[in-house]
Amino acid sequence: MKTLSQTWFADGYIDFELKKYTLLAYLQQITKCFNENKLYPQLADLIFHYNNLVAFRENKRYLQEQFPKRLTGIQIQKLQVLYESMIEDDSMMQELEEIINYSAHTMKQTISSGTEIYEFVEDKLNIEPIGIMPLDHKEGYFFLCNGNTSHTMVYQYRIGIFEKHDERYRSMVTDYIATWQRSIVNTHHNIKAELIRNRSFMPNPAVYAVQTSLSLPIEETLLPIAKRSLVRYITQLTANS
Repeated sequence: MKTLSQTWFADGYIDFELKKYTLLAYLQQITKCFNENKLYPQLADLIFHYNNLVAFRENKRYLQEQFPKRLTGIQIQKLQVLYESMIEDDSMMQELEEIINYSAHTMKQTISSGTEIYEFVEDKLNIEPIGIMPLDHKEGYFFLCNGNTSHTMVYQYRIGIFEKHDERYRSMVTDYIATWQRSIVNTHHNIKAELIRNRSFMPNPAVYAVQTSLSLPIEETLLPIAKRSLVRYITQLTANS
C-alpha cells in the first residue's frame, strides 16, 4: 500500500485541491483494507498522520517532541521553515490551514471506522488462563484461536516497558512457535504440557488462550488486537494480585 510521506501536506506545491486528491487516494486504500477487516499497519499509520497534522496546527515545536522516531531533523527543520514562511505569507497560511483542517477532519472520520472494527473484535475476544499460573506473568505463551477452526497458533510472549514523553507503557514482544491441531486428546492443557517438556528453559510458564468465534486476518487484525488485549488483561491481573 502506498502511504503518505511524514510531511506530505507541506511537500511540493501547497494547493488545496492537489492535497485533497492525494489524501482521498490514500484514504481510499485505507478504507479498502478496513472493509476487508485488515487494521494494521493501516490504522496505526493513519493515526500517526492525524496526530502529525494536529501537532503542526497547534505548535510546530511539538513535532520534535512527539515523533522523534518518525521525523528526521531535516524534516523538522523543513516544517519550521514552512511555519515561518506562513507567518510572512497570509495566502500560504490560509491555504495550508485549509488543507490541514480538511485533512484532519476527514482522517478522523476514517479513524472512527477503524476503531469501530477494533472495538468490535476486542469485544469478541475471550482470554482465559491455562492450568496453574506462576507469580510472574511477564513471560510465557499464549494460544490464539481464530474462528471456529481447530487450529491453535502458539506464541511465546514477553512483556516489557518503554518510555515515551515521560510516560511508561507496557509492550509485548512475541515469537511464533507452531500451530497445533486441537482434538479430544490434544487440548490446550496437553499443548501446555508438551511445551514444558520440549522447552525446558521455561518450566512453569504463564499460558493463556485467546479465542474468538470471528474469522479474521491474523497478522493484520487478530494478532495485534490479541496482544494489546492480553497486555491489558495481565496488567490488571498483576495489579489485583
